[in-house]
Amino acid sequence: MEPSATRQRSAMEQRLSGPGAAEHRPSVSRELELKTTLRELIIYAFFLTDLCILTFGMVSTEMYYLNRVMAQLFLEPPFSEDSQSGFRSIESRGDFWRFAEGPLLDGLYWDKRCNNNTMLTVQNNSSHIYYENLLLGVAQIRQLKVHNNTCSIYPYFHAFLEDCYSEYHYQAEDRSEFGLKNDSEWKYTSASSLSPWYWGSMGLYSSGGYKFTLPQSKQKSLEKLVFLRQNNWLTRGTRIVFIDFSTYNANVNLFCIVRLVVEFPATGGARTSSHTYSVKLLRYVTYYDYFLAACEITFCLFIITFIIQEATKIVKLKKEYFRSAWNCLDLLLLVVSILAIAFNIYRTVAVSLLMEELLSDPHAYPDFYFLAFWQVLYNNMIAVNVFFAWIKIFKYVSFNKTMMQLSSTLSRCDKDILGFAVMFFIIFFAYAQFGYLVFGSQVEEFSSFQNCIFTQFRIVLGDFNFEAIEAANRILGPVYFITFVFLVFFVLLNMVLAIINDTYSEVKADFQMITSEEIQIRDLFRQSCNKALVKLKLKKPELDKNSSEETLESKEFSASEGKDSSKHSSEASANEESYPGSSKLPEGGLHQKHPSADNTDSVLAQSYISTAELHQLYWHTVMLENELRHTNQILKTVLESIQQAGGRQGRLQDGSEM
Repeated sequence: MEPSATRQRSAMEQRLSGPGAAEHRPSVSRELELKTTLRELIIYAFFLTDLCILTFGMVSTEMYYLNRVMAQLFLEPPFSEDSQSGFRSIESRGDFWRFAEGPLLDGLYWDKRCNNNTMLTVQNNSSHIYYENLLLGVAQIRQLKVHNNTCSIYPYFHAFLEDCYSEYHYQAEDRSEFGLKNDSEWKYTSASSLSPWYWGSMGLYSSGGYKFTLPQSKQKSLEKLVFLRQNNWLTRGTRIVFIDFSTYNANVNLFCIVRLVVEFPATGGARTSSHTYSVKLLRYVTYYDYFLAACEITFCLFIITFIIQEATKIVKLKKEYFRSAWNCLDLLLLVVSILAIAFNIYRTVAVSLLMEELLSDPHAYPDFYFLAFWQVLYNNMIAVNVFFAWIKIFKYVSFNKTMMQLSSTLSRCDKDILGFAVMFFIIFFAYAQFGYLVFGSQVEEFSSFQNCIFTQFRIVLGDFNFEAIEAANRILGPVYFITFVFLVFFVLLNMVLAIINDTYSEVKADFQMITSEEIQIRDLFRQSCNKALVKLKLKKPELDKNSSEETLESKEFSASEGKDSSKHSSEASANEESYPGSSKLPEGGLHQKHPSADNTDSVLAQSYISTAELHQLYWHTVMLENELRHTNQILKTVLESIQQAGGRQGRLQDGSEM
């Protein structure tokens, strides 16, 4: 009975749908494609989980608290009775010496150590900052200078000015000996080619300079700083001073690298900045670290597998491969991942080789800043990698109607937004130049063209300082602010939102026409889970329930068809009498679809229609309706053409008769 019913259902589908049914029916290839997508999504979910474990294993909350403790100790020193001697209050060379001889030494040298609620005097000259952070080696102070006469003096002022020191740039850097010329602090020391340069507020600074280290004793360090101050180690040509030191906290296995920077611009005064990096350079200590090592190996295996897959695709598709944005994203992820793996290996080897060397001499400065700098770059690289890895999830869920609305909306309105963006940024940059020229010399937010751009974005978001703009120019300030807010915020941004909103409405209307008979991945996932649970005997099969529901549904459907069979037969005979030339029903038509009442079992078996077939029937009904509308439109066009042709012919005949 079952094969007969299957043949009857297939014959019914062919009669209902016609020759084009195979194009719209959920094909096996579509189901296979979705199953492949589901399998790739599950594999990628494991890869993403592994990547997230690695990335979040590199950072911890203790890093933030360690940075905060060190920053508060040196930037806002609690030991200083004079509030003007803090690091952030440095405004001249005198303030720098006051900070170095006071709060800096107080924070670096802790002569006592807490042990079982008792204070013990340290005997080996080692300093434990806050009793927990071991000062590695000693601190180093370095400065960079520029030559005299590196700028041009107008002839009128030659009689008044003899010296001229320009802003710092590499060609103007002074590398000659100065002062007493007997120790390293008076002689220029070049740095290795791998040492990173420093990008400060006033320029880009090299990694060399005039260096000296502080002794391990607080008293000797104070004597050395006083000696350098009295012999004018800081001169008019000094453009920047670095204070570097490193600590290690064994409780959380973290290195803290601190850099305090004081820039002395050519305009006079001083600008301060600080950088505190808490990094985990000793990777494999605890069991959790070894678990992360296993995740790293798994990550490498994933990357090797993805490389093989992408290489196969490139060989197969050639140039067509690079036309897909998802393929380009896959390549970007692979490149960043390979760089991260290479740097991780290099960092691990470099730390193991340099650690013993850096800590071998307790009187030398261990340059952990080099390792910390590249560790921060590595963290940034991994952050970009994780970001794009999460974005790639849209590749596997883009088949879903809901998920596709965002991408379809953006792809459909990209040309409109791109064209409108040109007009937007023309007005935006015009206002930025206006603000830079009018307020740049008085308002910090407009002191550079880049700051103007960021300030205007902040104004759009509602973060602005209108009082400063108005104080800089009482006429042009309010005019600039009011016109900018009106044009950019109330007009241009709302036009962008209108473009996106209209496109989204169109996309949503189009997606409502998509039928629900397509196999969705959530259904496949649900079916797979149910099968797995049934095989594990964690869930009972639902065969009895489904069969009873199908039997009831088939009975109701056959009963309704039995009521309408006579009506269809009478209508068919009437049509044959009215249109004797019409085509006959194909073999296996209604007489097979509605058998006699004597064969009840055959009726139940042959007249069964599944839910998928009802969806198929609905789909073809919609298609037929669309075709009828199209045909009706064509007929109207033909009738209008005939009427126009007849009208022209009638006018020609009337003209000939006249």
